[in-house]
Amino acid sequence: MYELLWLVPALPCAGFLILALFGDRLPRRAAPFIGAGSVGFSALVSFLIAYRFFTAPPEGEHFSQVLWTWMNVEGFTCQFSLYLDALSLVMCLVVTGVGFLIHVYSAEYMIDDESYAKFFAYMNLFVAAMLMLVLGENMVLLYLGWEGVGLCSFLLIGFWYKNPANGRAAMKAFLTTRIGDTFMAIGLFLLFVQLGTLDIQEMMQRASQQWAVGSGVAVAAALLILGGAVGKSGQLPLQVWLPDAMAGPTPVSALIHAATMVTAGVYLIARTHVIFELAPSAQFLVAVVGAATLLLAGFAALAQRDIKRVLAYSTISQIGYMFLAMGVGAYAAGIFHLVTHAFFKALLFMASGAVIVALHHEQDMFKMGGLRKKLPVVFWTFLIGSMSLASLPIISSGFYSKDLILWSAFASEKGSKALWFAGFAGAFVTGIYTFRMVIMTFFGEEKTHVHVKPGWVMCLPLVILAICSTFGGLMEIPSSIYHFPLFTHFMESALPAAPIPHEGLEHAELMLQVIAVIAVLCGLSIAVVAFGVKPQIARAVVATPFGAKMRDLLFAGWGFDWLYDKILIQPFLRTARFNKDDFVDLIWNGIAALSRGVHSLLSETETGHVRWYAATLSVGALLALAIVVLL
Repeated sequence: MYELLWLVPALPCAGFLILALFGDRLPRRAAPFIGAGSVGFSALVSFLIAYRFFTAPPEGEHFSQVLWTWMNVEGFTCQFSLYLDALSLVMCLVVTGVGFLIHVYSAEYMIDDESYAKFFAYMNLFVAAMLMLVLGENMVLLYLGWEGVGLCSFLLIGFWYKNPANGRAAMKAFLTTRIGDTFMAIGLFLLFVQLGTLDIQEMMQRASQQWAVGSGVAVAAALLILGGAVGKSGQLPLQVWLPDAMAGPTPVSALIHAATMVTAGVYLIARTHVIFELAPSAQFLVAVVGAATLLLAGFAALAQRDIKRVLAYSTISQIGYMFLAMGVGAYAAGIFHLVTHAFFKALLFMASGAVIVALHHEQDMFKMGGLRKKLPVVFWTFLIGSMSLASLPIISSGFYSKDLILWSAFASEKGSKALWFAGFAGAFVTGIYTFRMVIMTFFGEEKTHVHVKPGWVMCLPLVILAICSTFGGLMEIPSSIYHFPLFTHFMESALPAAPIPHEGLEHAELMLQVIAVIAVLCGLSIAVVAFGVKPQIARAVVATPFGAKMRDLLFAGWGFDWLYDKILIQPFLRTARFNKDDFVDLIWNGIAALSRGVHSLLSETETGHVRWYAATLSVGALLALAIVVLL
């Protein structure tokens, strides 16, 4: 069964090739069958491999499949090989499982689009690139997938390119993530020079043997890898591309935010955790970046009007929780939240897409309302996803994963009370903006007429994801009190356990759970009162000078776009305008001008008179003879 691993990325890639080469010639109804079918079969193979992994794990609890030798240059050999362990298996299940449901949903959502086949081709390539990223046994193959998801994000965010704003959003995403990609590429060069290999497992082993804890090389490598992760996962200070990525179709938003691109940075840190363990200062920075991001993005979500932008900022915030977990050494907790987040965030995006389609592509929550009875399936599934996002206790998967992160931030040897408080405050804010979104969209009076109701093709994935968002937390139900949770225990074969001393902390965990639950319920209550029962409270707050300025600041995402425009973009554009002729080109333009000048002089000698040519030949011959005789 393990020998079928190559089919997992190959099937979506084959779907892409078929749709890209023959999509316009195939019947229109064939596009979703090929697009969704290829990812569906990939998911089936992934689940079959997972069943074999659980029942009969491979030797050493990992499996390596070498397909062919990719490069062999001057002693450097790079194989096209796949690596399966607990971490890559979980990622494959998430990417193919959630990706398949998004493809099915897209079959109805994009039915009227003129580029139907091209959309599924891009989506298939996106899934194939992400699978290559998580299955690559060496950093070169991982980087191939890394750049692949970057390319696909550009193609899909700007899919409706006839609108210039969509093209700008795609370019913004591509260029912003390119900054992080540059850091990562430099990091790969550093790792190869220092360790002599880019095979991930061999590289981690050599790093632990050759580098001392806290060494400058380890810190530099970890920081460069963190730079790449920050760019891809939309964390501070490179988070500005993610809200604008909402310009793409809603299935694209679901795929980027739930199953593929933004989780790549989290996976990268988890996969290279040995380097971060050798660089404690860099690992602490990971936690700080995550804590700061989850707070800033959470507050920014409070002021958004566009339902998809609220979800975009919530993604930035939830990825911040994952970074926080990585920073305190709770790798399994971070991956667990990645899984539950994939369930509820894909659900929320697709449910919001159903609302947008029903309201004739209206995305402003202030123009929504009263949809609870008009769209019952969408309402209940959206509510379930919202409860999981807000981490309501017992009945949502998000509660279990986020609680595990908060506990790790508090009790881990690498954590602190400040990091825990940041996560606690983020949970409070999440409760407010999540149920603000629910109330404004589904409660109150109807402000926009429902034009069309979603069909079963769109609703079925919502129901499946709602079930996963409710019961996904059961993966972490402990087999005994506070010890050996199922999911984290499974992940320990690939990732180290969180450094949490259990002695004397048994009652502290329950107390922290209660505190976190109170924070979430307080946030929910504030949202119900301020935006449902007495909306005049919210209007009165933003009517004050301070409230208005804070609303504008949060609406603008804390002004990062304005800041970057002032200190980076405008100076660059002014320099480009000043140097529009490019002083470097003066060298080549000068050579060309000299050549033209010499040509002009030589052309003057072309008179057409034979006597002139004969005299010139004679003088030239005499000069040549004189040079030979004299020298």
